[in-house]
Amino acid sequence: MKLIHRNFDKNNSGSVKLVPEESEDMWHAYNLVAEGDHLRASTVRKVNMESATGSTSAQKVNTTLTIQVESVDFDSQACVLRVKGRNVQENPYVKMGAYHTIDLELNRAFTLGKQEWDSVAQDRLDLACDPSQRADLAAIVMQEGLAHICLVTSSMTLVRARIENTIPRKKRGSCTQHDKAMNKFYEQVVQGLVRHINFNVVKAVLVASPGFVKEQFCHYMFQMATTSEDKETRALLEHRPKFVMVHSSSGHKQALREALSDPAVASRLADTKAAGEVKALDAFYNMLQNEPARAFYGINHTERANEAQAIETLLISDSLFRSRDLQTRRRYVKLVDSVRENCGDVKIFSSLHISGEQLSQLSGIAAILRFPMPDLEEEEAQETSSDDDNT
Repeated sequence: MKLIHRNFDKNNSGSVKLVPEESEDMWHAYNLVAEGDHLRASTVRKVNMESATGSTSAQKVNTTLTIQVESVDFDSQACVLRVKGRNVQENPYVKMGAYHTIDLELNRAFTLGKQEWDSVAQDRLDLACDPSQRADLAAIVMQEGLAHICLVTSSMTLVRARIENTIPRKKRGSCTQHDKAMNKFYEQVVQGLVRHINFNVVKAVLVASPGFVKEQFCHYMFQMATTSEDKETRALLEHRPKFVMVHSSSGHKQALREALSDPAVASRLADTKAAGEVKALDAFYNMLQNEPARAFYGINHTERANEAQAIETLLISDSLFRSRDLQTRRRYVKLVDSVRENCGDVKIFSSLHISGEQLSQLSGIAAILRFPMPDLEEEEAQETSSDDDNT
């Protein structure tokens, strides 16, 4: 994300002008634009124009509007952000208070104004404008007849291609049809890989599968690269050291978390945010299993642990900061600020990451504590019992 200008006052009220330059920037914009904000951008409006003879006709005009945001919708596949709101500045084509939807797209500047840029919003802005943040990991999660080609960025997991073919079963005494179908399947995966992965950017490519599918695929891929006349396909040989084979239980997207948490790839991915999130979530699950009095999830438990300055690591989903209720958002921001003030580590998970999806199943917030607090569960149980008695 390119930052054109940034203008905040001492109360953290103000605006920024930004230009999204790649697909991940649209995800950052989605997490920055909130209900009540002022958004200014160029847009197209259909208006009725009157000619000199008095006849009217509908025409599309380019204009710049400032709207007060009421709803935000993100299309992750098209990488388009649709922001709906009411016009709040005089405009020759759009009346004050009239509704309009602005489509934010790549390489088109927009200005975003907020009454308060809280710590989470400022962190997101700094992250979005950090040039070191790139899609540094690619992954192929596959099984016989099914493959997902994914890009794992610092903020999201994007499925760039899904390849699914019907593979005939092996017959006794003859595997010809099965092998022929598998070779065709592998060829399609290689084509998808070449089309969707920028090998000049990615640091590693995970190839994950159950059984020996990954080994067979890699053998086929490099054999194909050796004999191919296509320059991009032959270039796979140069990037051979980037490929890492790892076990997964299936070829579905959800199996990617298994691949990321495999110790064999941890050192290769040590400096990626995705690996850090997976490691933190695994640490939480291990703590929950082995020392449950040091692992809690849910906002009430987490806030009580924070009151005792007990939180060592806070795991929180970015979806919680997109709440339409301002007080709810402020509640989570206050918790994040408090944990940091108490020297705790805060990890904000992307809800578009595999690890973020799993955290969302745990209410979107969890904590690993510095010391056990067994009384937390007892208090919650007593409150639940009391509520049941009252009803």
